[in-house]
Amino acid sequence: MFEGTTILVLRHQGKVVIAGDGQVTMGQTVMKHKARKIRRLYHDQILTGFSGATADALTLFEKLEAKLEQFNGNLTRAAVEMAKDWRTDKILRRLEALLLAADKEHILILSGTGDVMEPDEEVAAIGSGGPLALAAARALLGFSTLTAVDIAREAMKIAASLCIYTNEQIVLEEL
Repeated sequence: MFEGTTILVLRHQGKVVIAGDGQVTMGQTVMKHKARKIRRLYHDQILTGFSGATADALTLFEKLEAKLEQFNGNLTRAAVEMAKDWRTDKILRRLEALLLAADKEHILILSGTGDVMEPDEEVAAIGSGGPLALAAARALLGFSTLTAVDIAREAMKIAASLCIYTNEQIVLEEL
């Protein structure tokens, strides 16, 4: 598991929202409070976020963007092709990060072991606070009338209150 962040993505009421906290830690020290760990890719149609080494994640964002261009925005195909490269390329396979990617139809978790996982539910999370944000979001999705943005924000606040590697400097993007 990668420490140092929480990234959450969910689909609710026709909206897709990704949220990330801003904390960057090195060991036991907080180095930055307002980092931006989420991005829009492919003409702002794909939401992505990362957990793990920043430079590695930025490299993976570039690779995913190139695959999205190659496959005309087809997220699933681009993710599978990128995961193949990530797993088999001598340099790429040393990258230490997890990615979340979502469009209007799919939510995917991508790992360096070649995994492209689509969760059963309309919500996924990665990072040290990921399980906390995921549990909170599932509860809010099932038992509230909040909007997608509000669910993401509240779930991230809950994760930040419990995970020492997650703060309340939350950045949200919505499709």
